Amino acid sequence: MKTLVILAHPNIDVSRVNRRWKEELEQHATHITIHEIYQAYPDWNIDVSREQELLEAYDHIILQFPLYWYSYPPLLKKWFDDVFTYGWAYGSSGNKLHGKKLSLAMSIGDKKENYSPEGSVSFTVDEVIAPFKASINHVGAIALPYFAVFGASFQATDEEINQSAQEYIRYISKYQNEVELNK
Repeated sequence: MKTLVILAHPNIDVSRVNRRWKEELEQHATHITIHEIYQAYPDWNIDVSREQELLEAYDHIILQFPLYWYSYPPLLKKWFDDVFTYGWAYGSSGNKLHGKKLSLAMSIGDKKENYSPEGSVSFTVDEVIAPFKASINHVGAIALPYFAVFGASFQATDEEINQSAQEYIRYISKYQNEVELNK
């Protein structure tokens, strides 16, 4: 079983975390497909039918991105708006994502302890990503636990980022196996 990773980073070449994760994902190309939307759509003209066909071909889909201002990069938002259409993703006949397993893989710039009611962010990561979970539920997909690395902006060392890349692959393998068992 293969996993589709929708990679949404506007400048992957300068990213420490997402670039390293991508390098690790590429080493597992036999069971992981990477689809970089900023590379595929530099003009922001999304081929909706192509994206929908791609999503239909996979049972396990991961959205990988840097958390931007407690949300997702702008092209990923447009991708959601364009691709998750009425009659395809939701509505009386929109069932193409029903039962698919969707998850998020995020690089988060701030420290983990700041994502709490007592921290400087004042919200947990689960609270920040509530719109994602609501969207996933709305289209009948199954939201899996997120994967994240904290301190991506300044604090994470190269060793921690390399370790997170290995953990990311283990995370993907765990859910690939669960999807296979539930078929």
